[in-house]
Amino acid sequence: MFKRPYSVVLADGHQLVRQGVRRIIEAMDGIQVVGEAGDVVQLLEVLKTKVPDLLIVDISTPNLRNTESIRKIKELQVRIKIIFLSMHDHQEYLNYALDQGAEGFIVKPNMDVELSPAIEKVRQGGTFISPLASPSRQN
Repeated sequence: MFKRPYSVVLADGHQLVRQGVRRIIEAMDGIQVVGEAGDVVQLLEVLKTKVPDLLIVDISTPNLRNTESIRKIKELQVRIKIIFLSMHDHQEYLNYALDQGAEGFIVKPNMDVELSPAIEKVRQGGTFISPLASPSRQN
């Protein structure tokens, strides 16, 4: 039986980060990167032709936090899941991600060990919050 690959679009202002995320994903079975974007404008362009199962988005992607783009994407494409990446473990970043409807939040210093489990958990309908960003760690 043929099963469609789980599709992912990456959005991060740094191409090197996108390449690293792509490498992690390419090592996973049944998951395929179908698009990339360096900013919100590019992301919206990609989403005109691709409707992925998952968006992996850097919370600092240029022009992201001063728009309602992610919330609008979630409203228009309710099946799209979102995992935010962040260099910051501050509660405000986690709150922003959750307010936007994200199913996952990963702190970038742990991305190499957390990305695969986060994708699998979100793919199975769960949520994943990096232990570095969990509210219990915030002071």
